Amino acid sequence: MAALRYRRFLKLCEEWPVDETKRGRDLGAYLRKRVAQAFREGENTQVAEPEACDQMYESLARLHSNYYKHKYPRPRDTSFSGLSVEEYKVILSTDTMEEFQELDKSVWKKLQEKFAPRPEEKHKAWARVLSRPRT
Repeated sequence: MAALRYRRFLKLCEEWPVDETKRGRDLGAYLRKRVAQAFREGENTQVAEPEACDQMYESLARLHSNYYKHKYPRPRDTSFSGLSVEEYKVILSTDTMEEFQELDKSVWKKLQEKFAPRPEEKHKAWARVLSRPRT
């Protein structure tokens, strides 16, 4: 039975696409890594919780087959922003995310400096809390 589970997961991994634009964040790549870890001995791997393993496979198979996309169809392929799926893919790519992080570093630092309490203020606040009489 473990061999059957292993083959089913392998087939799912082969069919699951890998999005090269999401280096290090892609679900397909993560799935392959986790299957390799879970079935280290291949078909000879003993599955400790067969029901949980089967449930995980069924859940992943439903995601892969777009079960929920067909069950709950959307009236349009856009969201509140009006962007298309392709535009979202570009925005969510690893390269674009890295560019945004570089642009936002200065803004983030400014916000941190403006709103983060200074070390001496932290100590004064804790001193006030600790010096209150306990009831």
